[in-house]
Amino acid sequence: MIRANNPIMAGFYQDPSICRVGKNYYMVHSTFAYFPGVPIFRSENLVGWEQIGNVLERDSQLPLSGCRQSQGIFAPTIRYSQGMFYMITTNVSAGGNFIVTAQSPEGPWSEPYFLGPDAAGIDPSLFFDTDGTCYYIGQREKSGAKYYGDCEIWIQRLNLQTMKLEGEAVSVLDGFQKNAVWPEGPHLYRKDDYYYLIHAESGTAFHHSVMAARSRNIFGPYEYCPSNPIITHRHLGKDYPVTAVGHADLVDDGDGNWYMVMLACRPQEGHTLLGRETFLAKVIWEDDWPVVNPGVGRLEDTFDIPGSGDTTRLFDGCRTYTFDGQEIPPEFLTLRNHRDKVLSLSARPGYLRLYMREDTLKDLAEPSYLAVRQQHTDYEVETRFDVCFGTEGGCAGVAMMQNNDDHVRVEYFREGGQNAVRVVRCARGVDEELCLTGDIEKEIMGLKVSVHGLMADIRYSCDGQWQDLISDVDIRALSTESAGGFLGCTIGMYASGYGKDTGGYADFESFTYHELQ
Repeated sequence: MIRANNPIMAGFYQDPSICRVGKNYYMVHSTFAYFPGVPIFRSENLVGWEQIGNVLERDSQLPLSGCRQSQGIFAPTIRYSQGMFYMITTNVSAGGNFIVTAQSPEGPWSEPYFLGPDAAGIDPSLFFDTDGTCYYIGQREKSGAKYYGDCEIWIQRLNLQTMKLEGEAVSVLDGFQKNAVWPEGPHLYRKDDYYYLIHAESGTAFHHSVMAARSRNIFGPYEYCPSNPIITHRHLGKDYPVTAVGHADLVDDGDGNWYMVMLACRPQEGHTLLGRETFLAKVIWEDDWPVVNPGVGRLEDTFDIPGSGDTTRLFDGCRTYTFDGQEIPPEFLTLRNHRDKVLSLSARPGYLRLYMREDTLKDLAEPSYLAVRQQHTDYEVETRFDVCFGTEGGCAGVAMMQNNDDHVRVEYFREGGQNAVRVVRCARGVDEELCLTGDIEKEIMGLKVSVHGLMADIRYSCDGQWQDLISDVDIRALSTESAGGFLGCTIGMYASGYGKDTGGYADFESFTYHELQ
């Protein structure tokens, strides 16, 4: 037996989809406006996960120009059939629903097969029946919808040779509750004599939930489980440590044991900075219905499951990145496209160069920002860099970001012939300068951001000695409750020319992220 600790994926690894091929499990997640898109992970035991790449790693696969932070890629599904991996998802900003394929989960993955206007809606999934037939399962607004979120789940056959939908599109479910809102995230399975559909309902916030239905015919009629919702935390109250449980996918281990992965949130004093994270639960079958965490009825912090091997949770401990390799580590994210225009690993070997281009974090553009997900409530990042400001100044430093309108920037900048460090909190698009140093002549700078729950302490060093810059910066404005949207926070290295392409740049020597105990 091995011990599982929830969440199994901390930080905004949300909308999990999972499949098993042989002894390995593979899981993917939403990425919205970040690039590359759809990280893919592998595990032998459902507990210890290794990122083996990103499914959408080319601009041609993932056009994101002009999309807001919570647009872009929604809710991917990963499936495997007859030697081929399939990932289907929605780019809500460009093209809608599409499929990519690969013979190996590490890639390379194909160019997108867009399904066109016939595949309306979001949250597509694929199901491969025992005879090899592939079916598309999706969510869309009902014809003649009576209210916002009045949606339905539908099924249609998919021709894998043409990557086109064929035959009749059949509406099969429109929600378990009366006047249900947002039945979405559907996944279809076959077990024994039944086809099973599970889907999320009631939106992705506090009232989120998972419903189950079954039919002996793939096109229905489907009956809903009388015990629905089969998992939710909305009845536990808003002060419960884990909320917003929903958007689930099922997997079995080949030995008769079943599990469910799903998203949930861990608010701090009513504010969520980590976003929607991935949790794991055990599933049994009673009367041909799935029962999640029998005898418990909610997500557990820890529990034992059959298995062996490495159980280290993703990115536990300290990570120090140096930039002497040929590739950016797969967990790093940039915003939108054209990563090669904002950074370089070859301009100065051993360093990451970020260019002081015209784009800022407030623009719906392609800023010089390379970041990782926040994965702990208490953590610290540290970086060291030197700068060439160019002809018209600019800035470089660290940013903690929820979206374009809500973020914190720690900037070493040049203005009026002088260099200084400042901290700027942007809330709902309005900048507030929280502190500013005097003139600093040094061109080598160290910055350290220490986050303790909903507060941050910031220090700087230009001569090897750390100095306090500001303490107790309130970062609640970066929570989803304040800022809206679907994401958690990222934190990383940043540079900008404040609306001008100055020709300047910053060379980052290292970047460290570690949990504070």
